Amino acid sequence: MISVQEVRHAVLRGEIVEDYPEDARGHSCLMLGTGEGGRKIHVVCAPRGDYLAIITAYVPESDEWDSGFRIRRRS
Repeated sequence: MISVQEVRHAVLRGEIVEDYPEDARGHSCLMLGTGEGGRKIHVVCAPRGDYLAIITAYVPESDEWDSGFRIRRRS
């Protein structure tokens, strides 16, 4: 489970690792942040006028990402 505080921390203090300006649903991005105990968290979010929409948050799988969870591994 990922808490609201962890998502907030990831968005406020994290970094954008992927940008999706041409997303069919509108501009969004993938952010990398840290949660409790330093675990890595990915948050997909999208600016929507006067608020930031949180689309999803998840703990990334180590076999799908590089060691820093910033670059996707190619299949």
